[in-house]
Amino acid sequence: MSTQVQKVAVVTGASQGIGAGLVTAYRKLGYGVVATSRRIPASDDPDIVTVQGDIADRTTAERVISAGVERFGRIDTLVNNAGIFVAKPFTNYTEDDYEAVLGVNLDGFFRITQLAVQRMLEQGGGHVVQITSTLADRASSSVTSVLASLTKGGLQSATKALAIEYAGRGIRSNAVALGVVKTPMHSEEHHAALAGLHPLGRMGEVSDIVDAVVYLENAPFVTGEILHVDGGQNAGS
Repeated sequence: MSTQVQKVAVVTGASQGIGAGLVTAYRKLGYGVVATSRRIPASDDPDIVTVQGDIADRTTAERVISAGVERFGRIDTLVNNAGIFVAKPFTNYTEDDYEAVLGVNLDGFFRITQLAVQRMLEQGGGHVVQITSTLADRASSSVTSVLASLTKGGLQSATKALAIEYAGRGIRSNAVALGVVKTPMHSEEHHAALAGLHPLGRMGEVSDIVDAVVYLENAPFVTGEILHVDGGQNAGS
């Protein structure tokens, strides 16, 4: 049986890397967590509800929010962490690339955020966090990534728009813009080269991103913020 939790966080892309780190962090904060990804396994923790599904499919969003409300009765925070990154020269992108990246990065944000915000409005407040990319602010000749800029840039604009739309109704909206983070998506043989893309000379750790999200969670006077956790990339090179 679930213990009594005071707040509930939804984390997308939660099976590994940053998402898994966020699930652990929110549990340490005493939150119940609804964790979703395509192949996430069931959890032994009664205060973690797992939902398998493709976040690009709107029915997944509906199942995730329904599962959280059914188990915990509320949704306080949504972290839109799920994302796809495809680095190619612009003219080499295929229709499949386009549909996959927009499906997860934008469609995956839209419906679940609508549903979460509706619950937050009924409760009188909440918090939405997007995980984005510094490439949306500062293009790099070393990383050809128009689809990342197109989608993550859209999320950053939406982050600010949500912050202003709901500032008077108790809902905050923020984003964390990343550099390259050491996760399973990057093989170790490429780590040295990826580290060199950052002025600080290293890749980000999952803990760097998790700490940033936890800061935003505990910062009630911060909304509409794009917090760059990128080893200095946004400042210059």
